[in-house]
Amino acid sequence: MVLDEPDGSTLTAAWDAALANDDPSLYLNRELSWLDFNDRVLNEADDPRNPLLERVRFLAITSSNLDEFYAKRIAWLKQARRSSPNRRTVDGRTLAEQDAEIADRCAAMRRGIEERWHLVLEPALAAAGVRIVDFQSLDQAERRRLEDYFMSSVYPVLTPLVVDPSHPFPFISASSVSLALRIRDPRTGIERFGRVKVPQNRPRLVEVDGGRFVLLEDLIAAHLHVLFPGVEVVEHSMLRVLRSIEFETASGEAAEDLLDLVEREVRRRRLAEAVCLEVTGTLTPEREELLLEELNLTSSDVVLCEGPLGLADLQQIAGLPMPELSFPVTAPAPPPPAFANLSDRALFFNALHTDDILIHHPYESFDGSVVRFFQEAAHDPAVLAIKHTTYRTSPDSPILRALIEASTRGKQVAVLVELMARMDEENNIEWARRLEEAGIHVAYGDPGRKIHSKISLVVREEPTGVMLYGHIGTGNYNSRTARVYTDLGLLTADPEICGDLLRVFNYLTGFSNQLETDRLLVAPESLRSELEARIHREIEHARAGRPAHVIFKMNALEDHDFTRLLYLAGRAGVKVDLIIRGISRLRPRVPGLSDNVRVISVIGRYLEHSRVYYFANDGLPEYFIGSADLMKRNLDERIEVLTPVRQPVHQARIDAFLRLLLAERRQAWELHDATWSRLSTVDGVGIHERLRAAAGASEAIPLSDRRA
Repeated sequence: MVLDEPDGSTLTAAWDAALANDDPSLYLNRELSWLDFNDRVLNEADDPRNPLLERVRFLAITSSNLDEFYAKRIAWLKQARRSSPNRRTVDGRTLAEQDAEIADRCAAMRRGIEERWHLVLEPALAAAGVRIVDFQSLDQAERRRLEDYFMSSVYPVLTPLVVDPSHPFPFISASSVSLALRIRDPRTGIERFGRVKVPQNRPRLVEVDGGRFVLLEDLIAAHLHVLFPGVEVVEHSMLRVLRSIEFETASGEAAEDLLDLVEREVRRRRLAEAVCLEVTGTLTPEREELLLEELNLTSSDVVLCEGPLGLADLQQIAGLPMPELSFPVTAPAPPPPAFANLSDRALFFNALHTDDILIHHPYESFDGSVVRFFQEAAHDPAVLAIKHTTYRTSPDSPILRALIEASTRGKQVAVLVELMARMDEENNIEWARRLEEAGIHVAYGDPGRKIHSKISLVVREEPTGVMLYGHIGTGNYNSRTARVYTDLGLLTADPEICGDLLRVFNYLTGFSNQLETDRLLVAPESLRSELEARIHREIEHARAGRPAHVIFKMNALEDHDFTRLLYLAGRAGVKVDLIIRGISRLRPRVPGLSDNVRVISVIGRYLEHSRVYYFANDGLPEYFIGSADLMKRNLDERIEVLTPVRQPVHQARIDAFLRLLLAERRQAWELHDATWSRLSTVDGVGIHERLRAAAGASEAIPLSDRRA
């Protein structure tokens, strides 16, 4: 909607009409908003305030994110366009218009990634003594050493393939780099298409000596005569195929069949639809036609790159042991004081009787708090049962190992394993089988609704009766990601919260069409309606002339209804502060529409992952933490749990954290209408380092510790 220099009343009336008619101009495009987020990550690779290897890491993350966008979103959008070609997005674009814009943005992002690598980071690394060199540039001794490595460690892994009447076109697996070859028989002059996959179980960068590396595909290309003896390799290029990672199971599939069903679908994924073909080097029209036909792609799906392909593998460079070029290595602060020196397990659980414990990862130790909670429960003879959900976890999960130990000690253990946690299916299938073998009751839930909640419950026999101890978090039960994702977790013996947790677990493992809770907000039953009711309450406070304020911190604001409701809240006088890492459909700071709404994004050393919902409530503030973003899938199609944080000391700590984020400038970006801008380019200490320095204190971060 465009207005020619309207006055204030005209603007207000125009937006009144837009809201009444739910005009598409109210909403930003989901996919383009996500690409904006990846641009913000890419900008960190440009930022000279970041150490050089960390800039390389941000570039690798940006490349990995873009690959995932193709595998998840581009694949889904292709299917949507085929099934509903006339469909329009919430923001009013046709699917064809959206696809065209996305294609342009993705192409620009690829160019940006390549330019930053070739023009900025690669030269900076060379100046610091880190170089990727050509195999042919090495001296004789170096080449001989790498030839020995090739013959002993790479050659046995390779499988040279050629297409001819007796050899069908080879399957090209997702995301792997391949050499595409034109091979000629010198006796007959007949040419064939050949392919050699660059093995993903070998380091992509082969070290020559300290600081110099050769790309694995370069090493293979230098030894093609070993793979194809007696024929001529006329030319070679590099290619990479990106494939869909989507798969669906039928809603209502019997739970006992779900494990086998997901296992079959994971195996099928390697054959999934191709969505993009990346190419470097020369590819003749005949070879391109062959590839497109075999991959069922069109010429618009081909992306010509400068190379190297798959820059996500630059994580290998980012991980070099060069402290002067990296963020300082830090250990999380010790666990909260309630955990200190509690060798007696009875004292450990008794500590939770008096006070809840709020943990902020990675600033405070995940292993020393959450993992220890499970380890203590596993060994405590007074513990009767443990109930737990797992969505994404590490292959060596100490929590699941503790649950297996608990089962061997005769405790009743139930684990809800979400088999369809995308890209973690195989790991979760393996853990599900190990848990079942240990005698643990494993359930998978409804395949139509992912169990995304991060909840656990310990049942303990005590002199006064059976006591319940719960944990509700904003992030996965994963010791590895807990070191780099910012998340909050609450350990509590609050009888109302723990009683609700017991009902949630019974609902998940049993058979019921209804779930009622007193304190927890649970999707899809009550979460949407309860959050909406609290926003409406703030609107009523504002209309009555009372201060009204909401602060929401989340990964994404995608839900159409909540976006509209937040517009209405802001226009009613509610101060709306949104801290959103990724997608935002809302257009803030638009005159007459969202003057009272602010949206910021914090990008930096750690991935902002915690979800927090604050309501001022006329001096009786409410704080909720949990697993849900304001996305339709989280609100209506998943099992999500938010818990209130009720103790004043923890409320004060969360309040301080939120307001520090809102005052942040070093790592913050702000959205004005549809445009993101960095708040400051001046060097300084960002919020991640400031919170790390402040971690471990038993009191809240002082509210006065803010920056303008």
